[in-house]
Amino acid sequence: MALLQKTQLNAGARRATRPAVARVSTVRVQATVAMPSPASTFAQPHGRVFNFSAGPAVLPVDVLERAQAELLNWHGSGMSIMEMSHRGKEFESVIQKAEADLRTLLNIPANYKVLFLQGGASTQFSMIPLNLSKAGETVDYVVTGAWSKKAAEEAAKYCKVNIAAKGDNKSLPPVAGWKLSPDSRYVHYCDNETIGGVEFKSVPDVGDRVLVSDMSSNFISKPVDVSKYGIIYAGAQKNVGPAGVTIVIIREDLVGNCRAEAPTMLDYKIHVENDSMYNTPPCWAIYVCGLVFEKLVKMGGLDAMQELNRQKAAILYDAIAESKGFYNSPVDPAVRSLMNVPFTIPSSPDLEKQFIKEADKAGMLQLKGHRSVGGMRASIYNAMPIEGVQKLALFMKEFHAKHAK
Repeated sequence: MALLQKTQLNAGARRATRPAVARVSTVRVQATVAMPSPASTFAQPHGRVFNFSAGPAVLPVDVLERAQAELLNWHGSGMSIMEMSHRGKEFESVIQKAEADLRTLLNIPANYKVLFLQGGASTQFSMIPLNLSKAGETVDYVVTGAWSKKAAEEAAKYCKVNIAAKGDNKSLPPVAGWKLSPDSRYVHYCDNETIGGVEFKSVPDVGDRVLVSDMSSNFISKPVDVSKYGIIYAGAQKNVGPAGVTIVIIREDLVGNCRAEAPTMLDYKIHVENDSMYNTPPCWAIYVCGLVFEKLVKMGGLDAMQELNRQKAAILYDAIAESKGFYNSPVDPAVRSLMNVPFTIPSSPDLEKQFIKEADKAGMLQLKGHRSVGGMRASIYNAMPIEGVQKLALFMKEFHAKHAK
């Protein structure tokens, strides 16, 4: 059994001069989770639904409750986080603690910098080649889905892109078969493709080349050996916090090489030298990310989070398998994502529409698959309660029973 800690945050009165103290209780998560029945019996606090959106996505209820309680007067400052100066000591303490907790979670080595930037992960598609390569130099990209494809297309504006390997949106090309360039400045890949639902289960071995990874949709869902990467980046709105902040972890030796013609805001050195505050940062988004990091540290870290994520994904993939073909997962079982689970009803696209409509009425929202692939997709990020996955699995069983031929 995996031992997890569930943080119960007191939204009541707090001392005015210091942060609130979280009350932590210990619970055990069974390896095989009991399934309540029927699906209609589930209830969530504050009249909330189960939100399976791919992003912006569900946030922990206790984090939202704490943010609500601190909204008008953060720790006796007389101000909201949304009102205070990013140059003041109050917000400096917020961003510093957020970084410290993230470093604890990922065991980030001292020779790596942590940045809280703006522009989404899509801005990193330009920022990376502008900082890590010169015009005409070669970079390697592994294309395994929509997001790695967009990253490669953007990089091609600034340097020579070699597509080292290409997937089929259902499986991942074996690393041994990647056609890496001998002189490439870096190797870029997407660790989890949000749309296709394919996820790398280990760090690709690219020798002494600089490895760069887009981890937007599985960031802090599992332990990661940061020392094997040159850059890790992630948009926060999927698995960390609200939309508006992008987290970049960059090795120090890769800072300070930006092209002279690049915009100032796209130079990593500028942001490192100014502690992510060259301009006004997304203060509220950073604050909420910090609350999430703090919660995960108290839960037992990323080993505990990964175990819970494995259990949630197993419930859903088992429901698909047990339908005997009524539902189908198009993804190779060896690389199925723990975060984004696409599935279809092969016998009838019309039934898929009915499934989404009925699920919505039952309090399970945003299950429609991405417009480029159709079907259904359940995004079950860290903050998705296991009860949400249980309810979806039971709904799938009931829907199957009603429509099986």
